[in-house]
Amino acid sequence: MRKHGILALLACIVAVLAVAGAGCTETVDQTGGAGLKDSYIVGIDDAYMPFSYIDKDGKAQGFDVDSMKWIAEKNGIKVTFLGVDWDSIIPALQAGKIDMVYAGMSITPERQEQVSFSNPYWTVVQDVAVREDSDITIEDVRAGKVVLGAQRGCTGALWIEDALVDKGLMPAGNLKLYKDTPLAVEDLKAGRVDAVMYDDVSLKDIIRGQPVKIIGSVETQEQESFGVAIRKEDTALLEFMNRAIAELRADPYWEELKEKHNLK
Repeated sequence: MRKHGILALLACIVAVLAVAGAGCTETVDQTGGAGLKDSYIVGIDDAYMPFSYIDKDGKAQGFDVDSMKWIAEKNGIKVTFLGVDWDSIIPALQAGKIDMVYAGMSITPERQEQVSFSNPYWTVVQDVAVREDSDITIEDVRAGKVVLGAQRGCTGALWIEDALVDKGLMPAGNLKLYKDTPLAVEDLKAGRVDAVMYDDVSLKDIIRGQPVKIIGSVETQEQESFGVAIRKEDTALLEFMNRAIAELRADPYWEELKEKHNLK
């Protein structure tokens, strides 16, 4: 692999692509490498504020996106961000359409059977939101007494299925699944669901300024540590990302990123 003493000029290219029914790309172009390929495609959720999302101009934004851009710049590699429907993102990774998932993906035993994960870099819990005038309690949610909305393929939806539906506490029809959580929140406001469950930081960001409130959180088995998902055979990439994330977290820029994305 060629190596350069200085990083090349960044070049950003935005294009709309279709992968599993959704997509948007943004490229951070660096030449050279770190004993790896020259370029990687990074799969992201296009509506997971503040970790990863596509803005109104079609550009990839967020804490995870900025983190990966920093890693690319420091190591002289090219990265392209591709928005993929969340319930299709691991199949897209396994099919080679993307090289990693860096988008607030929780490390779960089920996912670890399919992919490898980097060391954890963030931890969240599952919050529950209801309408401002609602008298629903978190105990009602845990008892399966409400109609719940959740993003398809996310930990909240998996918890509802495992802890409520499979145990007979809630009818399967009372779980409403959505492509993304903003759509679930719109249905919450319209009265089509009673509550929405999602990762705490992102849910607070989504409902800001809307007639919706957080009533509490639920305990999930894995306590939601985020990691970067990588194909099991890509061991060199996994080792590289573990080193790169450790370097980022030790750099002052990590605190700047948390400040920028209101994660302090």
